[in-house]
Amino acid sequence: MASFLLLADDAKRNFRRERVFRDRTNPLDYLNDQEVIERYRLPRIFIYRLIDMVEADVQRSTGRSHALSTSTQVLVTIRYLSKAAFFSECGDLHGVSRSSVSRAIDSVTRSICDRLNNIHFPSENEALRTKHEFYQIAGFPNVLGAVDGTLVPITAPKDNEPEYVCRKGYHAINVQVVADASLRFTNVVCKWPGSTHDAFIFSNSALKTHMETRNDGWLLGDSAYALKRYMMTPKSNPSNEAEENYNLAHSKTRVVVERALGVCKSRFRCIHKSGGMLLFTPAKSVQIITAVFKLHNMCMDIKLPIDGEMCDNDPDQESSGLQGVTADGAGQTVRRRLIQRFAN
Repeated sequence: MASFLLLADDAKRNFRRERVFRDRTNPLDYLNDQEVIERYRLPRIFIYRLIDMVEADVQRSTGRSHALSTSTQVLVTIRYLSKAAFFSECGDLHGVSRSSVSRAIDSVTRSICDRLNNIHFPSENEALRTKHEFYQIAGFPNVLGAVDGTLVPITAPKDNEPEYVCRKGYHAINVQVVADASLRFTNVVCKWPGSTHDAFIFSNSALKTHMETRNDGWLLGDSAYALKRYMMTPKSNPSNEAEENYNLAHSKTRVVVERALGVCKSRFRCIHKSGGMLLFTPAKSVQIITAVFKLHNMCMDIKLPIDGEMCDNDPDQESSGLQGVTADGAGQTVRRRLIQRFAN
């Protein structure tokens, strides 16, 4: 009996399960243009540009064991970012395992963050054009950008878990963004847990320090932010027509940041609550979110069309006014002068 068991153990050790290499035919070789957009929400030319950009960083050094090609890694990543699908679904579509999907997403988004440098706040030389484009919306002068915070759901982290529970009751990263009139992001602060308030993020950002050194314009923020000479907020409880007109122009102009977030989250469902949540650590989630905002700007730069679905506003973009945010005298003076402009 003992001899039989030894023979059985030897047989198990000697049996080698053959590796199965699934079909990894490049979908770009057989899908037509419409089918590419349906599966990846991005056109073929955009995907090819992305492949060329990240190839030096993600290309495997050898082809041993059917190493993933750059195109497969990029397609897997784009599929996840745009559809927020399960790893198993992304893997089955491209003939790779779930672990390979996770590694591909990490490699490609890291490369995008390193290679793509397209988020810039307007310099003083660029300010005139930026202010003109904002003025065309509702006659609000000297606007350099519209600021807002947005919550991106993530899985519950192992460390400091309570800090990531946002005001809506789920775990999230709170991201501060500034958008211009063309729906491009000109500033992104992506590092704070979901419980952090928008006003605190701005107060501890390099953008606040930068705005304090400039005297050529201001940001538009909602009631979550403190009124400053460089931050115009709505007038609470307007008491006359001028104040109502000011609030209306402020709202029409500031809505660009909500539209930009709506377009970005619609195109890249992984950061929209309808896509579930990012199943990564906070550090990797920050990397993915940053890559998404940079890809959004890349889409806007090459003027990808925005259809009706993409223009829907995200209901997450709600004002979370904080009682006790203080306005300074200079900010009140600037706002009073602005309100006078809207008296007629």
